[in-house]
Amino acid sequence: MDRPIIGGKSPAAAQPRNAPAVLRVTVDEGSEGQRLDNFLIRLLKGVPKTHVYRVIRSGEVRVNKGRAAADTRLEIGDEVRVPPVRVADRTAEAPAPAREFPLVYEDEHLIAVNKPAGVAVHGGSGVSFGVIEQLRRARPQSKFLELVHRLDKETSGLLLIAKKRSALTALQDQLRERETGKTYAALVTGAWPANKKVIDVPLHKFLTGEGERRVRAVEAGHEDAKRSITLVKVARRYADFTLLDVTIKTGRTHQIRVHLAHEGHPIVGDAKYGDFALNKALARGAAKFERMFLHAKRLRFQHPATGEVMELEAPLPPECEVFLATLTT
Repeated sequence: MDRPIIGGKSPAAAQPRNAPAVLRVTVDEGSEGQRLDNFLIRLLKGVPKTHVYRVIRSGEVRVNKGRAAADTRLEIGDEVRVPPVRVADRTAEAPAPAREFPLVYEDEHLIAVNKPAGVAVHGGSGVSFGVIEQLRRARPQSKFLELVHRLDKETSGLLLIAKKRSALTALQDQLRERETGKTYAALVTGAWPANKKVIDVPLHKFLTGEGERRVRAVEAGHEDAKRSITLVKVARRYADFTLLDVTIKTGRTHQIRVHLAHEGHPIVGDAKYGDFALNKALARGAAKFERMFLHAKRLRFQHPATGEVMELEAPLPPECEVFLATLTT
């Protein structure tokens, strides 16, 4: 049976994959504490997120026979009624290939990997699979593996995966309250001003005419703008570039990329917000640098079980080190 039923058995499980049917799912310990929207998104693989939120808003989704909001936290024993939805037939698609990723840390509660650039963290938006699907495939004995946070496909570096629901909620609470320290290495064009240490510029998320997600810096007070704060420290200067240590105080989509570009110093290799002519020249040059130079290098948090302060580091990928070695100071 390939329909994913999360946290319980469904009486509709025998239905053909494309036959719409009401699902009644009982929440077990694997889904305890999860938000309703995230629960449904994982349950209804192939259903667009916009449709998931639409059926929640319409009241068609019920928890214990009552209406529930997207941010409702589920408890063990809750019954979730899911209205009939048509799931895309994915039976012809090859399963995600099993893959382990460079390990930075692991215990019985969490995993920290050093994600390569060019690999999505999860499937969706035209990507069949990502880190989490490949890791689950490589570890079929693991009953619970969930992403704690996300990194852009083009960004490399530290990525946390929870092995228990309790670890997931504890770590996500820390991220939500900004009680973690996330530092990135970013190589930008030009000479970054020594006195520019804080970027406090609101960001606005929108879709292009082609339906692609984009973000832009806007004036304070702009409709739907969210306050966004980035801290910047110069790590090393080169003749035409600056290597920065960047810490985010808010976690907006594409925040670092847009903030640095807004200041006139886009990230090297950024295909969305960067210097496209320079990117092309670097890809064709002797170094053949073809990725975005943004790397999640350091992550500090409290261990979800022991409370111990953890500080993990992921070294720069070899291609970034090689590229830096070609630059003049």
